[in-house]
Amino acid sequence: MSVTTEYKVPESARHGLPEKMRAAAIDRFGGAELLKLQTLPVPELEKGEILIEVDTAGVGSWDAAMRAGWWPEGKPQFPLVLGSDGSGRVAAMETPDRRFRLGDPVYSYSFANPRGGFYGEYVVVAAESAAPIPQGLTMQEAGAIGTTGLTALQGIDDALQVRRDESVLIYGASGGVGTLAVQFAKLRGAHVLAVASGDDGVALVRRLGADEAVDGRKGDVHSAIRAFARNGLDAILVLAGGETLGPAIETVKSGGRVAYPHGVEPAPEKRPGLRLEAYDAKAGVDEFSRLNQAVEAAKLRIPIAESFVLAEAAKAHERIEQRHVPGKIVLRVR
Repeated sequence: MSVTTEYKVPESARHGLPEKMRAAAIDRFGGAELLKLQTLPVPELEKGEILIEVDTAGVGSWDAAMRAGWWPEGKPQFPLVLGSDGSGRVAAMETPDRRFRLGDPVYSYSFANPRGGFYGEYVVVAAESAAPIPQGLTMQEAGAIGTTGLTALQGIDDALQVRRDESVLIYGASGGVGTLAVQFAKLRGAHVLAVASGDDGVALVRRLGADEAVDGRKGDVHSAIRAFARNGLDAILVLAGGETLGPAIETVKSGGRVAYPHGVEPAPEKRPGLRLEAYDAKAGVDEFSRLNQAVEAAKLRIPIAESFVLAEAAKAHERIEQRHVPGKIVLRVR
């Protein structure tokens, strides 16, 4: 016989919250200039959710794509607050989830949230889409890794199942996901060759632990792979497109693996003797628990390429659309 207990939100979870908030929002799809600072209602809680007072919001290429008109499913309501991930403190809760208490520092990944994202002073997310901030990270660093951390770790651990002493190529290693993937692959004991962007990108991934690195724009990627893995690569995590990607995949040994998150264009092509897997990052209690463990074990370093205040959200999108971003861009909401 099971007993169901109704959870009641304490009155302290409802008091002291403003009715309005500042948010960077759009009234229609289009260019970066449409991102304007607006005054909007603080979103209301529903069962199973927490309200986060946002400190930092991550800015990714997927945000810019959604602003421009791509939406994964259905139609969002305008004004639309963008932002797939961020960090802050629990301001209210409508959940019995014992991981959280009012005022706790948390971070979250909530993709295409129909009730608004992290480019605002408050955001509502499902409780399972958030987690306590890992030890060793600042609020700003945690706000940068909701999307990228889950994508990087699940690429290394789940899609590629990287093992000790394997030769792994991270293609697109100097971006927000790649800089973390390099560190997670090293945590698993792999030998890592990083294909980065620009001299600064190459220097960055070397500092983060890559055994070798090459500039994907002007370096000889094929020769670098041959010198790094004479018998062929065991696996490639593809995080960007490029002219040298096809020849790089040809160097994967028979039975090897290639994985990429959905959205990478052009997508890698399948070939005989190769396991090719596309994936999406998943958020949940177990997924965040695994990420926190890996962050702490790796003593993860999170490169912040540039930070902007909330009112500069349009500038942040212009920056992300320049493509060359070593690390992650963030918005300082508080």
